Amino acid sequence: MRLSLSILVASIILVSCGSVKKENIEYLDTTYKASAEAPELNIFQPKDSLVAHDVLIFVHGGNWNSGNKNTYSVLGRNFAGKDYLTVIPGYTLSPYANYDQMTQEIAKAIKWTHENAKAYGGDPNRIFLMGHSAGGHLAALAAMNPKYLENTDYIKGIILDDAAGLDMYSYLQENPPGDDEYYNVTWTTNPDEWKNASPYYFLDENTPPILTLLGTKTIPSLYYYNDLFHKKLLEFQPEAQLLIMNKNHTAMVTQFFNPLSKYFKEIQNFTLSIE
Repeated sequence: MRLSLSILVASIILVSCGSVKKENIEYLDTTYKASAEAPELNIFQPKDSLVAHDVLIFVHGGNWNSGNKNTYSVLGRNFAGKDYLTVIPGYTLSPYANYDQMTQEIAKAIKWTHENAKAYGGDPNRIFLMGHSAGGHLAALAAMNPKYLENTDYIKGIILDDAAGLDMYSYLQENPPGDDEYYNVTWTTNPDEWKNASPYYFLDENTPPILTLLGTKTIPSLYYYNDLFHKKLLEFQPEAQLLIMNKNHTAMVTQFFNPLSKYFKEIQNFTLSIE
């Protein structure tokens, strides 16, 4: 046990030494109301700057009303240690923004990254999106709903890590939004908006390749809608993978705080498989 802990600590130190962090970079020129997190982003650069690295944009979760990009610095360093230029954007949270405003911000973070990746050692034409929980929803919606980005050719793939919100239209019909968790603000009370907010309804032949990670011990509604989403995805991407892990919702993201997690390899295999 002591040996395993020593190896883990040593690995974390090595990863920290193998990346460079740039903090609180502004990607928006719009002034928003004060919120728990300003719309800025952090960048984690691999030390090797001689090659153009694949870019991974990680969008954090938190039920659309909580969370902070700085919580995920270890994750950012770990992915940088795996040779990804890693970008973690913050975004305005509910009740100061609804899903549409949040997705607009994430889309702007994606666009900013495409325009600036080269300056940080990234390949602007090989961007992968990853999001946990609410972050999975926002990443997918920004890439899949054509309202948000005019050009998505440089988005080579999406990694959904126990994603929430994939079909809010169906979910909110059964669970109408109220004051609880600010859902009436996040989603509005308009069913047409719920459909516009749902990546499920934008699945088509133009959807970037998707890798889905799902925990067996996650929230039941999350499991149900991820499974539903994946089944529809298979109509367009017959080879799409659904990786099921014996973990709860939180552990699905904290596993990437451990640089020795075997699931980094699954993500690397996914990104390497895409030309």
